[in-house]
Amino acid sequence: MTSAPDILIVGGGLGGVAAALAACRAGRSVVLTEETDWIGGQLTSQAVPPDEHPWVEQFGTTASYRQLREGIRGFYRQWYPMRSEALALTQLNPGAGRVSKLCHEPRVALAVLEAMLAPHRASGRLTVLTEHRAVQAESDHDTVRAITLEDLRDGSRRTVSASYVIDATETGELLELADVEHALGAESRAEFDEPHAPDEAQPLNQQGITVCFALSHHEGENHTIDRPADYDFWRSYRPDFWPGPLLGFSAPDPRSLEPVPRTFVPNPELDPLDVAADQSADAGDKELWGFRRILARKLHRPGAYDSDITLVNWPLNDYWLKPLVGAGEETSAQALAEARQLSLSVLYWLQTEAPRADGGTGFAGLRIRPDVTGTADGLAKAPYVRESRRIKAVTTVTEHDVAIDLVGPYGGTKHRDSVGVGGYRIDLHPSTGGDNYIDIGSVPFEIPLGALLPRRMRNLLPAGKNIGTTHITNGCYRLHPVEWNVGEVAGALAAHCLSDGVEPHQVQSEDKRFEQFARILDRAGMQRHWPDVRGY
Repeated sequence: MTSAPDILIVGGGLGGVAAALAACRAGRSVVLTEETDWIGGQLTSQAVPPDEHPWVEQFGTTASYRQLREGIRGFYRQWYPMRSEALALTQLNPGAGRVSKLCHEPRVALAVLEAMLAPHRASGRLTVLTEHRAVQAESDHDTVRAITLEDLRDGSRRTVSASYVIDATETGELLELADVEHALGAESRAEFDEPHAPDEAQPLNQQGITVCFALSHHEGENHTIDRPADYDFWRSYRPDFWPGPLLGFSAPDPRSLEPVPRTFVPNPELDPLDVAADQSADAGDKELWGFRRILARKLHRPGAYDSDITLVNWPLNDYWLKPLVGAGEETSAQALAEARQLSLSVLYWLQTEAPRADGGTGFAGLRIRPDVTGTADGLAKAPYVRESRRIKAVTTVTEHDVAIDLVGPYGGTKHRDSVGVGGYRIDLHPSTGGDNYIDIGSVPFEIPLGALLPRRMRNLLPAGKNIGTTHITNGCYRLHPVEWNVGEVAGALAAHCLSDGVEPHQVQSEDKRFEQFARILDRAGMQRHWPDVRGY
C-alpha cells in the first residue's frame, strides 16, 4: 500500500468510488477504505436500487454515472437468460421495479463497480481497504494530517497521511473525528428561514434508517423464520401519525399524508415489459411487491427462475425510534439492533399474519435471500442511511433554492460555481423527532462547489450526504446520482489542486481558477446546468 497517497478517501460508497475514479483518472495515488466487504454503499451493501429523476435516460447525470448504469444493463444482457424482447430494450429495467428505471441486484452493481476500479488497482494507483473504518484523525489548525484506520477483522491499526482527505462515509464520520464544523439533524427556522424547519434546532431529529432485505416467493413451501425476539413489540407498535399498526398494509401517502392501503401480491402475472417507472407521474409505492423488484422472472426465458426477487425498503421497515448519529456509540448500536429486529419482524409478520387477497393470512413461501445481500441472515450488510452530519459550508443549499412552492416550477438558484446537477422531490421519511413524512415538490437543481467546501478546513472535502445542505434539502440531494456527482467532483478537485498548487477555496472563489476547473469537469462529461425542464 502507498504509505502516503496523494488522496485518502474514507468510505467506499457511491461518492467514495466516484471520487477514487476521478482522482485516479487524473493520475493521482489513492487509498479508498470501506467498512463492509462490499464497495458501493447505497447501491450494494445497503441494497437500495437507485432513486433517480425522471430524465435520467436522457440527461442530468455525469458520464461516469451513465457508464455505471449501462454497465449494469450490459451485465444482465451478457450473463442472464433474458427474453429476446428484453435483450432488445435500450432502456432495460432488469427488475421491472416501479421506483427506478434501473432496478437490479446489489451483486451486479458490485461487479460493475469493481470492474470500473480494476484498471486503477492494476496500475498501482489505487489501494482499496475493505473492512476498515476511521477511528482517529490528526489535525493541525485547518489541515487534516493523518487518519488512523482500524481493520475490523483483527483490530490492527494503521495511520495514513495524505495531501487531501475525502470524507465519503455514510454519516460524516471524519467531520466528528477531525473537529470539522458541522450540522446534525434539523436546523432551526431562524437559521435559514426555511418554512418546513422546526422553531428550535433539533440535532437528534434525523430521518429514519432502514435495514433492507430481499425476498422471493415459493408457493407451497414454508420458509418461515424463527419468531424475532422483539416481534411482540413491533407487532403492537402504532405510531401516533400512522393510520394503524406499523406492521400493516395501510400507511400514509408521503405527499398527502392521507391513509392509503398498500397491496402485496407476490409474483404477479403482469408482463414486466409493461411496467413504467416514472416518479414524476406515479411514486409506484402502492403495490409493494413491484415497487422495488430487483429481478423479474418473466423478463427471462421460461423456467429460468421460479420467482421474482423484491427488495423490502417499505414504510413498514423504516426505523425512527433512536438516532443513529450523534447520541453516542451505545445509542447508535441500539438503533441499528432495533432496526434489524424491525425488519425481521416485518418478514415474520408477512410470513405468518399478513392478510392475503384470497382471505387467508401469511405468506409462508416468502424466502429471505442471504445470497442476494451477501450476509448470513439475509439482512443488508449496512443500514440505508438517509441523513449524515453535514459540513458548515461556504454555500448552504436551503429550501429557498429548490422548493417548487417557493421558486416556481421553472425556478431554482442558478449557481456561478455549479459543478453538477440533480433532481428529486424533497423526500424526508419519518424522523427520530416524531415527524411524519415531509415530502415537498422541488425543481431540478444545481450543485454549487461552495457546498463541498468546509468554511475553515483546507484539505478535507465531503463526498456524499455530508455536503452543505440542510435537514430539509438533504431530502433531495441524498440520492444515488447526486452522491456520485458530488464524489466525482471531490476527487477531481483534490487532484486538480495538487496539480496546480492551489487550494479548493481559491478554485471556488476566483472566477478564472473556477473556469479552469470547470473545463476539466466538462471534458469528463459532468453536466453542470439543466436544460429547460419543469419541477414536480
